[in-house]
Amino acid sequence: MILKIEVARAIEGSARETYPDECCGALLGTGDTATLALPLPNASDEPKQRRFRIRPDDYRRVERRAAEEDLDLLGFFHSHPNHPAMPSAYDLEHAWPNLIYVILSIDGDRAGDLTAWLLSDDRSRLDPVEVSSS
Repeated sequence: MILKIEVARAIEGSARETYPDECCGALLGTGDTATLALPLPNASDEPKQRRFRIRPDDYRRVERRAAEEDLDLLGFFHSHPNHPAMPSAYDLEHAWPNLIYVILSIDGDRAGDLTAWLLSDDRSRLDPVEVSSS
């Protein structure tokens, strides 16, 4: 997956703004290139420092935006405050096929690793996806 530099910066900005809670949002683009990061509100009913949830209305809004701009919904991003950028069991349980999941670790104002993941065909794990910036 290729993240445009402004997409990576938008993810980091969203993570800094919501810290110590998890940020979340959608990734739009074409092919394997994310050209737009859309931060979304974290609607989790659980502690937001450890969970995120995207409301159905926000998901529909993302789909409309993608259609309006002739882009595809490539996946989602979220942060892991004070935690490695590795998918959790919760992340695996809620992952959808064919979408990329970008995770950014953040500790206070310091962004850490940024990783990307794709649900395996048998849905038993999230496999790493190489990320590059352009």
